[in-house]
Amino acid sequence: VQLQASGGGLVQAGGSLRLSCAALVRTFNGYAMGWFRQTPGTERELVTSLDWNGVDSYYADSVKGRFTISRDNAKTTVYLQMNSLKPEDTAVYYCAATPVGSGWTSQRLSWGRGTLVTVSS
Repeated sequence: VQLQASGGGLVQAGGSLRLSCAALVRTFNGYAMGWFRQTPGTERELVTSLDWNGVDSYYADSVKGRFTISRDNAKTTVYLQMNSLKPEDTAVYYCAATPVGSGWTSQRLSWGRGTLVTVSS
């Protein structure tokens, strides 16, 4: 699966950004989609994910109530709406896709190029 992420940038604390990730795949609804983030010297962490049906989701505690993941299967695109951003949200954000049922540690997981989000205080 080829993934093309966009939407990162610089924003002040309290502001909002929306990331998009377009998937070049015929069977988009055969994949769960997720967003990871990584800062220098740390492991990439799963921030949020959404199953193929757009109903079953997961959010890391650090972003609950502030971030929303959504997907448009017709456009084969997943979105991450980030509100009330904090300086600690600063990271490179990666879009990821994994076949339904495979989990986020699967060798079949696909990554998009990262997009940098910088939140200034």
